[in-house]
Amino acid sequence: MHPRQVLLGAQARTGFLPVCDHYSGVEARMRKSLQLQAEMAAEFGACVFDVTLDCEDGAPVGGEAEHAALVTELALASAPGARVAVRVHPVDHPSFDADIATIAGRAASRLCHVMIPKVESVADIERAVRALDAVGATQLPLHALIESAAAVHHAFDIAAHPRVQSLSFGLMDFISAHGGAIPVDAMGVQGQFSHPLVVRAKLEIASACHAHGKVPSHCVVTEFKDAEAFRAAARRAARELGYTRMWSIHPDQIRGVLEAFAPDERDIAVASDILLAAARAHWAPISHGGKLEDRASYRFYWQVLERAYQTGRPLPADVRAWFKETAV
Repeated sequence: MHPRQVLLGAQARTGFLPVCDHYSGVEARMRKSLQLQAEMAAEFGACVFDVTLDCEDGAPVGGEAEHAALVTELALASAPGARVAVRVHPVDHPSFDADIATIAGRAASRLCHVMIPKVESVADIERAVRALDAVGATQLPLHALIESAAAVHHAFDIAAHPRVQSLSFGLMDFISAHGGAIPVDAMGVQGQFSHPLVVRAKLEIASACHAHGKVPSHCVVTEFKDAEAFRAAARRAARELGYTRMWSIHPDQIRGVLEAFAPDERDIAVASDILLAAARAHWAPISHGGKLEDRASYRFYWQVLERAYQTGRPLPADVRAWFKETAV
């Protein structure tokens, strides 16, 4: 059996996503993002980031229908193997149903997921599911954007929903929702990792995702011109807060996410050696380097290899063959 089936079980359906989710909403940037995705897929041998076409912040007021039509055409014209998603308007917005009808109704087969912003509870997810099902997009996964204290409170229930694949944290709206109780400094690259309420929210979202085999996606870093600060933030999200995916809002941030979320060469080599030996032993316990290894450690090492693949790291040919069998 394939290691993902042996080691992850049901999580194999939800836990395998590129580590970077790149957002753009202006036509020229959306087109450039799709072109960059194709170029980097050729470079790394895998699609290393999603492109999410943004209707919520990208559509001009009064031009929502035209923007939804543009997003639909871009999705339909995307290259084979592209991972294209869309962020629609919130479920209580007047344009929500039209977004779903236009975009999911015509281009569901070309979308990898739909991002629902301003999710407050499971009721909002159910509302989105009904809208998608009504236009025939019955298999399209949902990602939920958690942007308030109430939404954080319901994060475990939201993550448990079978159509939900990932939860993202909406930093700036979360802070704004506190009516000035959280200072503006908490929106910055330093403050968002030190203010207790913000850190608590991030941890709750990550924990909810891991409890239900879903993908926690870290929020944006708006200081996109400070490359080192961005890389440091991405490393903290990955290594301290348990996030396995992160948003990008500028093309220069994409490689920073890949680097921060990638395992190092030594970890990849150790994981490869152990899992190839485990496969030869039909996943029974083995001795490696004087240590016992069994399915508990195999699961960890498989996740190392998944991150390596998701970030375009070099892999031994025998290991890469496993990913060709389950190409996204």
